[in-house]
Amino acid sequence: VQLQAFGGGLVQAGGSLRLSCAASGRASSSYTMAWFRQAPGKEREFVAASSDWRCGRTLYAASVKGRFTIARDNAEKTVYLEMTSLKAEDTAEYYCAFRLSGLGSVHLGDYTYWGQGTLVTSPA
Repeated sequence: VQLQAFGGGLVQAGGSLRLSCAASGRASSSYTMAWFRQAPGKEREFVAASSDWRCGRTLYAASVKGRFTIARDNAEKTVYLEMTSLKAEDTAEYYCAFRLSGLGSVHLGDYTYWGQGTLVTSPA
């Protein structure tokens, strides 16, 4: 499975941005797609996930809940991250991840495939 992420950029605090990630290659019929991020000098952390469990389930980190929305298009094997009310602390490299299981997870180690990062910068 290959992942291609795009949509990063420079957005003023309070603004919005949408990231996209398309998966290609062989994939199981049940899978989870997620977003993680890594700020300079910090560890990679979970942001949001979209899974197949129970007809579709979304998970969010507490820091983004209510501001970010994850959605996916199964036909296109694409996941989106709609980010609103951006803050300076949202500045990071955002990574798309893919898990060969319909059970969602917030753990970095549960994801097998990773896309290249896309940088989101939201100055204070």
